[in-house]
Amino acid sequence: METQLLTLLRARKATRAISGRPVEAEKLEAILEAARLSASCANNQPWRFLVLTGPEALEKGREALSRGNYWAKTAPVLIFGYSRPDLDCIIGETREYDLFDLGMAVQNILLQATELGLVARPMAGFSPQKVRQAFGFPDGYQIMVAIAIGYEGDISTLEERHQELSRAPRQRRPLAEVAFFDQPRFDLDGVSP
Repeated sequence: METQLLTLLRARKATRAISGRPVEAEKLEAILEAARLSASCANNQPWRFLVLTGPEALEKGREALSRGNYWAKTAPVLIFGYSRPDLDCIIGETREYDLFDLGMAVQNILLQATELGLVARPMAGFSPQKVRQAFGFPDGYQIMVAIAIGYEGDISTLEERHQELSRAPRQRRPLAEVAFFDQPRFDLDGVSP
């Protein structure tokens, strides 16, 4: 069965080739609105997004990117997603939902950007400490993700290894390896029960 959502998910690209072409304000607003409308535990909406579009702010954000994310320095929009455990549900001693809910809001960003013909690529390769210092984050907030957003760029601007990765077909595990009905399986991930 094919659905609008599955079509959109299949269309999402994780390319690293991002043009410096500015993203229209109305598109950026739609992307952020999609994040705002995300589900969350008890409707706490614990996600926060630092959206960088101005030259000075972008430069500070780019300084925090790891060497491997050189390609993101051309993106006209950088977003840093952050939260704090007490902004959301904490169940028991270990189940803090803020980062889970932040992740759901980030997925909405990726999907809305895709629908608008943009690339939105999340990254773990950045220094949260550099972001914290550059923008004056108080203690307690975890800066979890950076997202580069823009129009698809020229793949030839990428290092050879990233060109090859961008050309390779997208691969996903078969459904039978990730979804189990009525009984969990552990033999596929190397974890013994």
